[in-house]
Amino acid sequence: MSRTGTVIAGTLKPDGTLELDEKPNLAPGRVQVIVQPLSPSAPTGRGLVEVMDEIRANQRARGYQGRSLAEMQAEETARQEEDAEYERRWDALWGGPPSPPAGQE
Repeated sequence: MSRTGTVIAGTLKPDGTLELDEKPNLAPGRVQVIVQPLSPSAPTGRGLVEVMDEIRANQRARGYQGRSLAEMQAEETARQEEDAEYERRWDALWGGPPSPPAGQE
């Protein structure tokens, strides 16, 4: 009788159950399970989309609505105006925008 095994990562749930990351390639029957914590740097299996979905769900649960389109547009307009003012001040300090080379006016 062969005693081959397999190593499969999984997640220990708060209620003590295990959720395996993949189906074991073993015949049905009793098995021995050794549980060892993985290092914190080990991948959690969650991708960017899952993390963003979780953040959004938490925000909704707290009643967070986010900024409206009008608020975002107003903020962008203010940023552009600040950038234009910054450029005007530099132009005044350095004598204005550079003149085009002779003959290319």
